[in-house]
Amino acid sequence: MHKPRSVRDADVAGKTVLVRADLNVPLENGEVADDTRIRSSLPTLALLLESSAAEVRVCSHLGRPKTEDDRAKYSMAPVEKRLRELLPDERIRVLENTRFNPGETKNDEGFARELVDGCDVYVNDAFGSAHRAHASTVGVAHLLPAYAGLLLLAELEHLGALLGDVERPFVLISGGAKVDDKLGVLQNLGGRADVVLIGGKMAEQLRVENPLDFDVVLPSDVVGASEFAGDAESGVYPFDTLPDGWLGLDIGPATRGDFAREIASARTIFWNGPMGVFEWPRFAEGTKAVADAVACAKAHTIVGGADSVRALTELGLVDQVDWASTGGGAALELLEGKELPGVAAIPVAA
Repeated sequence: MHKPRSVRDADVAGKTVLVRADLNVPLENGEVADDTRIRSSLPTLALLLESSAAEVRVCSHLGRPKTEDDRAKYSMAPVEKRLRELLPDERIRVLENTRFNPGETKNDEGFARELVDGCDVYVNDAFGSAHRAHASTVGVAHLLPAYAGLLLLAELEHLGALLGDVERPFVLISGGAKVDDKLGVLQNLGGRADVVLIGGKMAEQLRVENPLDFDVVLPSDVVGASEFAGDAESGVYPFDTLPDGWLGLDIGPATRGDFAREIASARTIFWNGPMGVFEWPRFAEGTKAVADAVACAKAHTIVGGADSVRALTELGLVDQVDWASTGGGAALELLEGKELPGVAAIPVAA
């Protein structure tokens, strides 16, 4: 795996530094609704300021703006406001949403040159966008001395470790709606695991057609619902006796117990994806049970995926796991064994 050189080795004293951060946060009523990604960017920004950088220019995308009307909706102003509350320093400057320029997603050299104008050093700390060959993640890295930020390095270290020798038993837990979204990870990482636990709708898909060449543990019972609604008629059923037309919206109590026992015996755990429709309280018990088991396990625990991390956060358990990745698609591609363009663009560590 490509190991990029660290921002710790960059000489930034008296220089202007361009930082690509991942500040793609949810907004509600013009305010930041969840500042997790902003907080995750702070260690690198603080290091640059402590290292006497003259100016730190922070750039990021926000949402997927497509029209002129989206410019107000996806302005970086609320993000800048929150960042300044958390790190009040006049040397920080937040640039406008990179995706307001169509050249961003095309890795346009002209836009990359606009971004680096007046800058001396480039730091990529946006692991969540490292799988995109965009102007702000790849183009600028070829125009300035480029380094990896602390968050990007930490993500590579923790996730990359799963691809090497791990302490066993190694338990992989996967959930969510679609097998296709995580098939690459299951094929590359699942074959390395001692036990693979599958929940969510993808368990039903694997029951019908399993493209994997190793055994997986599927739910023995489910919480079924008469329709896809939070207040639907529901009940617990063995997986093969669910009434016709009903939907399995969570793993059942027997499966929760089985999964918890497997997790308790693990020494390395990777969890990605909820066990059911956890946004609805009546179908959240499976995800809660897995979250509790992972948090209590005497193992090295890594959690990825927005829904899994959100579940841990809402339960107050996120600090009880060793690493909660904010990487999303980048994390999945890394664990599939793919090279990440934003990482490959940074020179290797000496």
